[in-house]
Amino acid sequence: MKKNIEISTNALVIETCRSFVHSGNNGAECLFVGTVRDQTSGQSVVKLQFEAYESMAIKEMEKIADKALREFDISAICIHHRTGTLTVGEIPVIIAVGSPHRQAAFQACQYAIDTLKETVPIWKKEFFTDGSVWVSAHP
Repeated sequence: MKKNIEISTNALVIETCRSFVHSGNNGAECLFVGTVRDQTSGQSVVKLQFEAYESMAIKEMEKIADKALREFDISAICIHHRTGTLTVGEIPVIIAVGSPHRQAAFQACQYAIDTLKETVPIWKKEFFTDGSVWVSAHP
């Protein structure tokens, strides 16, 4: 069982995450790729700004990966998140999971993204054509 956790200001690469979880023992690879969309609640989005309390965010992402590896029948998990300014279409988060079976891969991937949004100290500021607002990525 292996994990790869990263927070970066550089563009995230889907194939890097997929390659990390790829294995001949797996019958499933599940990928979640979050992208910056062009609107929120009917408002046009210009860009997003992501900020993180990086040391704590890494620790929380590690906890998510460790729990996923313990509780689901998966062999590998990769969680990458980007910080900085991103425009429409860019990727702020990628989660990749490798597993012998698809159900475990789907469940672990969903657990990881849902828990990340709830517990990891990463904040998002949405910029609209007529203003901006901070959106907490967790309570």
